[in-house]
Order: sequence, then C-alpha cells, then structure tokens
Amino acid sequence: MSSIVLFPTRIFSKKLVSAPAFLKSLKEESLLICEKDGAGLKWSKENYPRGFTSYGSLDQLHLFSSSFDELRKKIDPCVAAYAKELGFKIRKNEIQLTRMWVNIMGEGCTHPLHIHPLSVISGTFYVDTPAGTSSLKFEDPRLQNFMARPPAENPYYHFKPKNGDVVLFESWLKHEVPPNSTSKRRISVSFNYDWL
Repeated sequence: MSSIVLFPTRIFSKKLVSAPAFLKSLKEESLLICEKDGAGLKWSKENYPRGFTSYGSLDQLHLFSSSFDELRKKIDPCVAAYAKELGFKIRKNEIQLTRMWVNIMGEGCTHPLHIHPLSVISGTFYVDTPAGTSSLKFEDPRLQNFMARPPAENPYYHFKPKNGDVVLFESWLKHEVPPNSTSKRRISVSFNYDWL
C-alpha cells in the first residue's frame, strides 16, 4: 500500500542572472529610485518601517526603464514554463506582467504575511542579498483548514535567495519576509503577472 500526493503547491526557482554588470546596474537604479521617489518614501515611512518599496508609487518599472524591461524579458520565459508546469489552460501571452516594483529592506525591516490579490503568478528577483539577510517564508496553504489535527513539525518553507535568483509562486500563496537581521540592505524586485 502507498500514499499518493494530490494537488501539490509548486514553487519555481532558478538562477536567472549571473552577470555582475547587470546586477550592479539594477542595484544602482533601485537605489536611485529610492532616493528620488518622494511618494514611495512617504508611503514607506508610514507603512514599511526601516525599508523602502515603490509598490505604492512606481509599480510599473518595466514600462519606463530599459534595465527593468530587460529583467522582464528574462522572467517571461520562466513564467511561461511555470504556467505550463501548473497545467494552466491558456493561450500564449494570456498571462502578462502588469506590476513590477523595488524593495529595499534595511536592518529590522520586515514584510508581514500577505497574498497578491487578483494576480495569477507573483514572484521576486533578488538583486543584492548579503549573507544573513532574510529568507522568503511560505505558509502551508492547508493551515487554515486544519481542525483537530496535531501540529505539523514545520508548516513553513524558507526559500533562501542568492543574488540573481528568481522565485515564482501562485499569487494566492501566503508568504512573508522575516526581519532583516543584518545591517546590510536586502534589495529585490517583486512583480505580478495577471491573466489578461
């Protein structure tokens, strides 16, 4: 007798970029956005302590920056492969990038548990992740349905990113970033793909 695995939660990850020059260019542009984005700085001060995100202000970086559009071109084939792996019944180009934004997490900055409503596939590309910076923490999606079940050994999965990595997941999957415990900034680019 054997058990079968039903309805697995799939997370896609890949070393997307290894060229130091491209990572350096994205890092410099991300820091420049942080410096110049007044609305993002104001929003982050109120909602993202010890960090910066352009989520609420500049969230379509791929539309006005050649560097971020180049990143989109590298991510698109990964999303297509992931959608195929998930068994989506879609035509080519039905799922497209709609939002892309920068996150810069200083020491102690955290991103609480959340989902990405109305999107299909979400993900993050890691620009600068110094040793010891936070993982990306996923919650077991069955957790809310457990009733009289004994506790699981660990209902979380920690993805430990490195520079140049991309991770993709379905947008309904709860995830968070624990506090950055180092004095070095953790720089990433997050994005949503929607079914259009």
